[in-house]
Amino acid sequence: MQYYKNILETIGNTPLVKLNKIVESVDALVLAKVETFNPGNSVKDRMALKMIEDAEADGRLKPGGTIIEGTSGNTGMGLAIAATLKGYKCVFVMADKQSKEKVDILRAVGAEVVICPTNVAADDPKSYYSVSKRLSEETPNSWYVNQYDNPSNTAAHYESTGPEIWKQTDGKITHFVVGVGTGGTISGVGKYLKEQNPNIKIWGIDTYGSVFKKYHETGIFDENEIYPYVTEGIGEDMLPKNVNFDVIDAFEKVTDKDGAIYTQKLAIDEGIFVGNSAGSAIKGLLQLKDHFTKDDVVVVLFHDHGSRYVGKMFNNDWMKKMGYID
Repeated sequence: MQYYKNILETIGNTPLVKLNKIVESVDALVLAKVETFNPGNSVKDRMALKMIEDAEADGRLKPGGTIIEGTSGNTGMGLAIAATLKGYKCVFVMADKQSKEKVDILRAVGAEVVICPTNVAADDPKSYYSVSKRLSEETPNSWYVNQYDNPSNTAAHYESTGPEIWKQTDGKITHFVVGVGTGGTISGVGKYLKEQNPNIKIWGIDTYGSVFKKYHETGIFDENEIYPYVTEGIGEDMLPKNVNFDVIDAFEKVTDKDGAIYTQKLAIDEGIFVGNSAGSAIKGLLQLKDHFTKDDVVVVLFHDHGSRYVGKMFNNDWMKKMGYID
């Protein structure tokens, strides 16, 4: 008989899928790393398990403890699945811009969810960064995950996602394109791939209202770049330690509107039901298409599942209200 001992053993080894209609204007082979095949339906399952296992190993996370984290939803899901099997409680702090589906899903797997305002600075006491840190200080036998600065985040992708992509493309990959939030995926995958072939280009997709692109190009952290945006899962108003700018060749910004429209297009054109950051990633790739040649192999990573966004990007009433479609 063939079976896994538990659901955590199914994390990783996600498929690489050729994109067709949506990239017909691109003169390259474009392959999607579809991370929705992980049990929590996102790439974050990889680093969530790694962060927990590393915290268990060095004593930061003790038996019966409470896991506390600020999350846009997907890291929380990965942590909650592992916590359920390992006997931990979870408290997750989210910004109010995140979809209702994400909140409901976290509560469905037994987590407590605290909602904070989006439109405040990262160091504001009401921000989801500050509230999660405060709760960890006030809660006995708790562990504050801090995915933004936790090195196990990047390590998970260096150890699993990067090697998988290299093996699946038979070492022929020339470009890796991915949305950047905590920085763990792009930094871990980018470091691994550049060790195999330093000529591989690593491109991060950013959003308007985020500081990454300007900081990467100028070294200036410009607070004037920061303003609220709709796109979920990518961009930041601070610089996470997991973002290794040295392995990133360039950033490309995508508007909220384009990210939302291309999230829908992926489902309609390719039958791939994925989330908001995937829409931004594929639009960013299309904006960069003049950089590709017919011999290139471009891998774009799709972070999470479309079910997280049925009330937003997959709801035409919401899309009309936002002014994204007529």
